[in-house]
Amino acid sequence: MAGLSIPDLRELAEQAQKERAQLDAETREIDVLVKQTSNEVEKLQQRQADAASRLRQLEANLDAYPREEIKNMYATATDAQMRLFMMRNQLEQYQNKQRNLQRFRAQLDKVALLAEQVSEASATVVIQGDGGRGGVDQQSIIQIIEAQELERQHLSRQMHDGPAQSLTNLILQAEIVERLFDTDANRARAELDNLKNTANTTFQRIRDFIFDLRPMMLDDLGLLPTLKRFTQNFETKSHLPTHLTTTGEYTLSAYIEVTLFRAIQELLNNAARHAHASRAHVTLDLQNDPVVLTVEDDGSGFDMEGALTAARQRGGSGLATLEKRVQMLGGKIQIQSGTGRGTRVRIELPAG
Repeated sequence: MAGLSIPDLRELAEQAQKERAQLDAETREIDVLVKQTSNEVEKLQQRQADAASRLRQLEANLDAYPREEIKNMYATATDAQMRLFMMRNQLEQYQNKQRNLQRFRAQLDKVALLAEQVSEASATVVIQGDGGRGGVDQQSIIQIIEAQELERQHLSRQMHDGPAQSLTNLILQAEIVERLFDTDANRARAELDNLKNTANTTFQRIRDFIFDLRPMMLDDLGLLPTLKRFTQNFETKSHLPTHLTTTGEYTLSAYIEVTLFRAIQELLNNAARHAHASRAHVTLDLQNDPVVLTVEDDGSGFDMEGALTAARQRGGSGLATLEKRVQMLGGKIQIQSGTGRGTRVRIELPAG
């Protein structure tokens, strides 16, 4: 067991102070970028609205315009729409970074204050080693690294199979339209309609992808509003009736909120994709500590013991990853299932 001495604590406080100064500089920079990007989004919104208005005029009297002008107007409208989408996405990234910097700054304030208070009190903070209770052992570190890599692999597959493929198709459709304008104007207009519909669908898929990756509502509004929106959207897309029941409004740590959200996301996706359920019920009890989450479905179920053993050996299963997360946070997870009997998962997590 190793100790952290008073000079070490003072050095920690000084380092936190330096980090805070650097964070303040980065925050000022990101604030400027957010403001500039917001202004650019407003300009692009006006440009896109103007382009859409000109297209409506064109479509109302299509024969009055030469082919080249029609081509240019559609190209301008498509370009305005894509630029606006990209700039909005960039603004969301800047705003997310802005919030992360603010949270990190608050954590540094706490670290610096704690180090100063302990130093002034001439106390010694004990950091547990591998043999100490509560310490972070090598196996825990390995699990964290593996979980990060699995998440990156999942993200990479989603990007390749989703947005990347859709954008490739958009480029191919645009090239087809460009060639058709010189040979078959009617077919070119039809292909343009298809291109516009595909672009709108791709845009919505990317928005869904961003929400699944990290819903901004979770940072801005908290867990309950985010869960209500997620379960409503999930029911619409999966056609699986999903009922959400919440009780209490216990204030949770951010990492507990994320864990609960990811658990619900994983379990509902399993119910829709693998269990072929006809209904699902999510119950979240926030009245006490620990908080209790229950997710039930009436699907096909599974051989629980065999499936969980295989999932733990593979390490890449969603249930296995969820089980590790819950256990590392000091919580409990109970899974009840059987072939043809549906699935019920109960999770307890400390609220603090």
